[in-house]
Amino acid sequence: QVQLVESGGDLVQAGGSLRLSCTVSRNILSMNAMAWYRQAPGKQRELVATITNSGYTNYVDSVKGRFTISRNNARNTVYLQMNSLKPEDTAVYYCNGKRLNLDYWGQGTQVTVSS
Repeated sequence: QVQLVESGGDLVQAGGSLRLSCTVSRNILSMNAMAWYRQAPGKQRELVATITNSGYTNYVDSVKGRFTISRNNARNTVYLQMNSLKPEDTAVYYCNGKRLNLDYWGQGTQVTVSS
């Protein structure tokens, strides 16, 4: 069983920054890829950013240039640095790990951006 624990969500003003963290309960290199998703009220869950073991990253267009996904393998942790936050970034952010065709999810962390 793989557990993912997120932290870092908060209330922030538009234009501000936050860094989300997600710690994995096993060697993060055993995960094929890590990702951040978000779900705003009344909307479907959306893939925000992905990072593979080789370091390849990918982002949804709406966050390109503002968000950065990274990982610290020694700490089994993946991060999402969010800059220039906008009210439309308000959502519950979920950490996701993929391993052996299975998806593992964290409990979610709330990010609220006030205008």
